[in-house]
Amino acid sequence: MARISFSCLLPASWHFSVSLLSLGCVARQRVFCLLFLTCFFLLLLALYQTDHWGQAPRGGHVNKYLSIVENMEATDVLNPALNYGIVVDCGSSGSRVFVYYWPPHNGNPHTLLDIRQMRMPDRTPVVKKIKPGISTLALTPDKASDYLHPLLSFAAAHIPKKKHRETPLYILCTAGMRLLTESQQAAILEDLVTDVPVEFDFLFSSSHAEVISGKQEGVYAWIGINFVLGRFDHAEEGEEAVVEVTTGGQNQEPISRRRTVGIIDMGGASLQIAYEVPSAISFTSPEQEDAAKSLLAEFNLGCDVEHTQHVYRVYVTTFLGFGGNMAHQRYEENLINGTLSKNRLTGDMTGMGESTPYLDPCLPRGLSETVQRDSQAVFLRGQGDWPRCQAAVRPFLGQRNGTVSLRGVYQAPIDFHNSEFYGFSEFYYCTEDVLRIGGHYDSFKYSKAATDYCATEWSTLKQRLDSKLYSSQADLSRLKYQCFKSAWMYEVLHSGFRFPQDYPSLKTAQLVYDKEVQWTLGAMLFKTRFMPLRDRQQEAFRQPHPTWLRASFVYNHYLFFACILVVVLAILLYILRLRRIHQRELRQAEALDLLWAEEGEVLIA
Repeated sequence: MARISFSCLLPASWHFSVSLLSLGCVARQRVFCLLFLTCFFLLLLALYQTDHWGQAPRGGHVNKYLSIVENMEATDVLNPALNYGIVVDCGSSGSRVFVYYWPPHNGNPHTLLDIRQMRMPDRTPVVKKIKPGISTLALTPDKASDYLHPLLSFAAAHIPKKKHRETPLYILCTAGMRLLTESQQAAILEDLVTDVPVEFDFLFSSSHAEVISGKQEGVYAWIGINFVLGRFDHAEEGEEAVVEVTTGGQNQEPISRRRTVGIIDMGGASLQIAYEVPSAISFTSPEQEDAAKSLLAEFNLGCDVEHTQHVYRVYVTTFLGFGGNMAHQRYEENLINGTLSKNRLTGDMTGMGESTPYLDPCLPRGLSETVQRDSQAVFLRGQGDWPRCQAAVRPFLGQRNGTVSLRGVYQAPIDFHNSEFYGFSEFYYCTEDVLRIGGHYDSFKYSKAATDYCATEWSTLKQRLDSKLYSSQADLSRLKYQCFKSAWMYEVLHSGFRFPQDYPSLKTAQLVYDKEVQWTLGAMLFKTRFMPLRDRQQEAFRQPHPTWLRASFVYNHYLFFACILVVVLAILLYILRLRRIHQRELRQAEALDLLWAEEGEVLIA
C-alpha cells in the first residue's frame, strides 16, 4: 500500500502517516478542509476591512487638513463619481445660490457625507447673488420662478448635465419671507414648486421649498461650523476634548464623543446663540419646560435613525434688536429722549448747545456729534469712559423682574469647564478691527484694550486710521462706535449669557480655515443625511452579493473575533480527526503484527 508521511514541526507523538486510499475515501476530511479554507477567507476579509476602517481615526487630523486643501482646489467636474447639491438662500435683501459637491460615501454608517463647496477653475466659489429679496414679490407671486431663474441657470451651467436629475435643489427662505402672511408665503412657494421643475431637471419637490424659522437657521449654522471644524468626526483614543452625551431614552448609556463648539453671532440687527446641551435638563416648573421646548432642537445627523451616535440636542435662540447697530440705536434714542425730557421739566440746557453738550461715556474722548430729533438738535461730546459706558448699556439687556438672562428668555445650562465657543461678526470686529486682539478671547486683556481705546483722544484715533494702523476693514464709523460696541459685546457675553470672566475657550473669528462658513452648508448636510443609507440600499438591490458581504460582515464589530474563534475550532477539530485516524491505524498495525506473530508460531509448531 502506498503511504505518504507528513513530518510536521509538531510533537513526536503527533507524527502520522496517511494512506493515499484513506485520503480518497474519507469524505469528512474534505468537509474540514473546506471549512478551514472558508474561515481563512473570512479572516482575511475581516483583517482587510478592519485595517481599512481602523486607519481613519488615527489619521483623522491629517485627513482633515488634506480635505481643507482639497476644498480650496477647483472641482473636478469630469469625475463621474461626484455628487452635487444646490441651496438657494432667499434672504431679506437678496438671494444667493450655493453649489456643493461630495465624493461617494465610504459606506461607514457612522460617518457623514464629505460635503464641500464647489469651486470654479480659478478656485472661486460657485456663488451668485441677486437683489432685491424674494419677499418683494408678495403682490406678484407668479413671478417667483422668473426671479430665481438667473440663479438656477448659473448653478445648472456649472453642474454636469448628466448629473442634473440626481442633484437635489433646496430653496430656503429666511427673514424677509417670515414677515409676509401665510397666504403670501404659500403663493410664492406654489409658483416655485410648479414652474421650477418645468425649466430645470433637478431633484426638486414641494418639500424642497420652504420658509425656515430662525431656530432652523441657527441649527443649520451650528451644523455648518462644527462640520467644517471636524467636530462630528469620531474622537481619537486619548483625546481630551470629549463630552458624555445623554440622548434618547432614560435607560440608554451615555455616549462619549468629540466635543462640539457653540456659536455666538452678533450682527447689526440681531444676536444669535447656539450650542449643544449634552446632558438631560431638569426644569424648575412646567412653564419653564414649555419655554425651553421652543428653544431646544434634537435631531439625528446619522444616515440611519437606528444609530444614535449623531443625535444632538442644541439650544438656539435669536434676540432681535440686540445686534450692534440696533443696540446703539436703542441706546442713543433713550439718551436723546431722556435728555430732552429732562430739559423740558427742569429747564436744564445740557445738550442743547455746543457750549453745554451732553457727555456721552460711550463716545471716544473729544469726539463731538450732533443728533437731530423732532427738529431739535442734541449735542453730544465723547467722555470716553468705558466702565461708565458698561453701566450705561447694561439696562438694555432686558434683565428685569429678577431675571438673569437676556430679555428674561430661558437659557439652557452651559458647562463652562468643558465647552468651547466661537464668536462671529461683531464679536470679531470689536476685538480685531481696531483693538487688534482677535482670536483667543481674554476678558482682562480685552477690558484693558477697550478702556485705553475709549480714553484716547479722537484726533489721535483718526491719525492712527490715516496711518493704517488698524484693520483694512476699519473706517470712521467703526472708530466712532467702537467704544459703545465693545462695551455692549462685553455685557452681552458676561452679564447676559453669564460667561465667567476667566472663561478660556472663546475664539473670535471671521473665517474658519480661511473661508466663510454659511448656514447653507449645514442645511445641505442636514437635508442629505439619509442619502448614504439610500445609496447603500440601492446598491444592495443592484449587487446583492457584495453588499451582503459588507452589510453582514464589514460593519459587525465582532466579526474579527468570531472568525478567529471559528478558525481555531476548525483547526482543533481537524487535528483531533487526524489523531483519531493515526490512533486507529496504529491499532490496526498492532493487530496485524499480533496476527502475523500468531501465524508464525503456528507454522513453527
